[in-house]
Amino acid sequence: MTTLTLVEGDITDQSVDALVNAANSSLLGGGGVDGAIHRRGGPEILAACRALRASRYGKGLPTGRAVATTAGLLDAHWVIHTVGPVHSTTEDRSALLASCYRTSLLVADELGARTIAFPAISTGIYGWPLDDGARIAVETVRATATAATEVRFVVFDDRAHEAFAAHLG
Repeated sequence: MTTLTLVEGDITDQSVDALVNAANSSLLGGGGVDGAIHRRGGPEILAACRALRASRYGKGLPTGRAVATTAGLLDAHWVIHTVGPVHSTTEDRSALLASCYRTSLLVADELGARTIAFPAISTGIYGWPLDDGARIAVETVRATATAATEVRFVVFDDRAHEAFAAHLG
């Protein structure tokens, strides 16, 4: 059985088997969670991402997909990179956001990860409304069969904590 937990804090401080990175498609670092994971995890993560770009993902990681690398200096075994969709008011991209959570859990299962920490994917610079992003995250994780014993949502502030807490019930 999978336990869902909620933590307010810095995802790079989490001690888990796998940290999920809200990456951009280049896999080469960026702002927000992505930048924090690359900075704190050290150059090994960037080197692993460059190797992925040189092999399987020459055009970048597609939105909604997930891939794992080393966690470098982080207190985790792996970083699972997933590319969330940019929110649109004219196109429903909810399935892509749900796919980020689902495929990240599938990758975690393939790796043997039992504890996973997720950020609030796409709710920062990608503009996804926080309440809807929290709903999709919680509903998708609950509906996805996984061997994980704990899925931890790690959010940055009180507003995000309230949104996720409301959906975790």
